[in-house]
Amino acid sequence: MVTLDGTPVSADDLLPLALTNVGHFTSMRVGEDGTIRGLSLHMERLVRDCKIVWGADLDAGRVRECVRQGLEGQSRPCVVRVTIYDPKVEMGHPASADEPHVMVSVRGAGALPPEPLRAMSVPYERDLPEVKHVGLFGALHARRTAQLAGFGDALFVGRDGLVSEGGTWNVGFVDGGGTVVWPEAPVLAGVTMALLQQHAEYRVATVTLEQAKGMAAAFATNTSIGVRYLSAIDETELPTEHPVLSQLQETYLSIVGEAL
Repeated sequence: MVTLDGTPVSADDLLPLALTNVGHFTSMRVGEDGTIRGLSLHMERLVRDCKIVWGADLDAGRVRECVRQGLEGQSRPCVVRVTIYDPKVEMGHPASADEPHVMVSVRGAGALPPEPLRAMSVPYERDLPEVKHVGLFGALHARRTAQLAGFGDALFVGRDGLVSEGGTWNVGFVDGGGTVVWPEAPVLAGVTMALLQQHAEYRVATVTLEQAKGMAAAFATNTSIGVRYLSAIDETELPTEHPVLSQLQETYLSIVGEAL
C-alpha cells in the first residue's frame, strides 16, 4: 500500500512524480518494536530539504501521522520511505509547485547485519548532494555499471580524485591506528552516519581512491543496512574482521529507537 497524505495513492497522483522526478525523501528502518533509530534526524532532514526543494515549511507532526497510518497492518521489521513532492509540478513551470504532499511507501527489511559488500569505484558526483532528492538516475546507473562488472555496488569518486560516498550509502574507513575516518567531500550526510558520529570517535579527512584501498578496513552505512563491511574496493581485498568494525556494528545496534 502506498499512501498520499494518508489516503491510497492513484496513478494520476504518481504521474507528475514519474515524469518530472522532482522531490525529496528519507527512508527509515522500523524495528520489530515499532521504533526507529534516528527518527528525529529523519524528520529534521525532511523539514530542511523541503525548504530547499520547495521553499515551503513541512509539518513534521503531519509526516509522523502519515507514517503511522502507512505502517498499519505492515509486518516488521520494515523500511518506510517518506517522499515529499507536489502533484502539481510540471516540467515547464516547476517554480509554480510549492505545496508539497506526503507519500508513504513500505517494503520489507533485510536481516542485520548484511553480508560484506564488494564495491567498484565509479566516477560520479551527485547533483545537490546535500539533499536526499529523488533524482537517482546517475546513482542507479553507477550501481548498474558496478553490478554488471560483478560487484555489489558503486563507490563514487569525484573529478578531484577523492572518494565521497556509495550508491545509496555513506562510506567510512578505519585507518592503521584504528581511528574511524569519514571522507571530506560533498556527500549526503546520512542519519546512520550521524548516529555513529554521536557515539564513536572519528576524524574527517580527504581520502583518495588509493588511500581508500590502503585502509585497514572500510564500511558502508545507511538506515536499511546499518553498518555493512566492505570486503573489496575494485580488485583490492579488504579485511572484514577488524575489531573496530565489530564495535561499530555493536554501537549501532545498541542505539535505542524512537517511537513514532
